[in-house]
Amino acid sequence: MTDPLVRQIEQAFQPGVFVHDQMCFSFVRGLEEVAAEIGRLVAADPVRAAALLETFLAGCHEKAEELDDSSGTFGQFVQELICGWVQAMQASDGDADETTSRLLAWMADDPYGFCCRIEEAVAGAFDRAGMAAFQQQVRARLEAAVAAEPAEGEPSGERPEYLRRRWGDVLRAIYLKQKNVTAYIALTEQTGLTAEDCRAVATLLATDGKPEDALAWAERGLEIAQTTPRWAGAEHDLTKLQRDLWVRLGRGDEALAAAWASFQKHPGEHTYEDLMKFVPEADRSVWHEKAMDAAKKADLGCVIDLFVGTNETIASRNWSAAPQTRL
Repeated sequence: MTDPLVRQIEQAFQPGVFVHDQMCFSFVRGLEEVAAEIGRLVAADPVRAAALLETFLAGCHEKAEELDDSSGTFGQFVQELICGWVQAMQASDGDADETTSRLLAWMADDPYGFCCRIEEAVAGAFDRAGMAAFQQQVRARLEAAVAAEPAEGEPSGERPEYLRRRWGDVLRAIYLKQKNVTAYIALTEQTGLTAEDCRAVATLLATDGKPEDALAWAERGLEIAQTTPRWAGAEHDLTKLQRDLWVRLGRGDEALAAAWASFQKHPGEHTYEDLMKFVPEADRSVWHEKAMDAAKKADLGCVIDLFVGTNETIASRNWSAAPQTRL
């Protein structure tokens, strides 16, 4: 006898109907209503819930060919289903190694990208035993990928390198969830240190009440970001972290000086906001005047947002004397 919820799943998928992007949100909302009914079964009948969620996930793969998910709404829903399946398997006393093996198989064979960065979500779904199994199996895959890499000087294939990055990133997400700084640092020694790694370690150390150690890692990350083009995008976050840590360590003058230098180099709405975060309340009007005077030297097109956001007027600042943007 077919489970009545299976029929509801089938109806919600609207087989044969192509779902355009503008209709995706309402379509997914209908799927969520059925998923909520299954979710209520987890406590009372987790075995049935797990089976239904597997059916649901299989249907998602079928529907992926009939759907435009430019918004990412459908993909997010599938990740939530996978997390629900993990929880249902745990509630049914399913073997943690088997659950993990199946999840990792889905992650390895993921034609529609449903499992992209899913480790960040499932890390919150696993219980202690599940997380231990997940970590152990991911570590085994990383070790296999590292072992498959050719010796120095030998021709290299792209696949082992991809797998090393992939499983290394999954382990990073696990260690971040566990707030395991020691394991995270050890992993970077094996896979290579990035500016983003430095930011993650610094954030963990700052949260753990170790601002001096955190600052050292933030500055190490800035050095990488400033000398390695591929990590240039991490510089903004690391700079913000560095200044916040300076303040925590009683070095607010350094944070203010750095923010002022950044504003002078690139005057604008965002650098102004960053600057004023470090200005003492009593000195805000003085620093505002300094900032506005410095901004007069910039092209009006570069500071127009600052001009509007601070309620300044062109006449009061004599902006007409500054270089003008060609329209």
